[in-house]
Amino acid sequence: MENYTLNINGKDQQVKVTKGTSLLWALREHLGLTGTKYGCGIAQCGSCTIHVDGKPMRACVLPIDTLSVGQKITTIEGLSEHGDHPVQKAWIAAQAPQCGYCQSGQVMQAVALLEQNPKPTRQEIKRYMNGILCRCGTYMRIVKAIELASNTKASNT
Repeated sequence: MENYTLNINGKDQQVKVTKGTSLLWALREHLGLTGTKYGCGIAQCGSCTIHVDGKPMRACVLPIDTLSVGQKITTIEGLSEHGDHPVQKAWIAAQAPQCGYCQSGQVMQAVALLEQNPKPTRQEIKRYMNGILCRCGTYMRIVKAIELASNTKASNT
């Protein structure tokens, strides 16, 4: 077991795990941050999407020992204290979630998209979100939520 210090959601956190442990299991099992979900374990479904230095990454295949000291990790819990991030609010307004399992990954991917491209076209949204699977098939509501968030962010700037 090795000690790692990770900056998660703006706070330094200590975790003691075996070298090679995925960030997903460190988050869920050792730090109690269960918003990031385990789906496939091979980075194909996207339910484990988090941000590392603002970039969306799949936590299930990200070994903890590959992270550098000082890298900023953001999970769904770190987007906003009260669930009031513009994307989270748009998700509710568009009634995007059904079972909810993929939603943290969907939201994290959508946030990354809007950070890179504040006014994406529908086609750009579909292309960027393509790697996050929704078993319930609420893709059109997810697109609508991202469009709502994009319009909200644009009117707030």
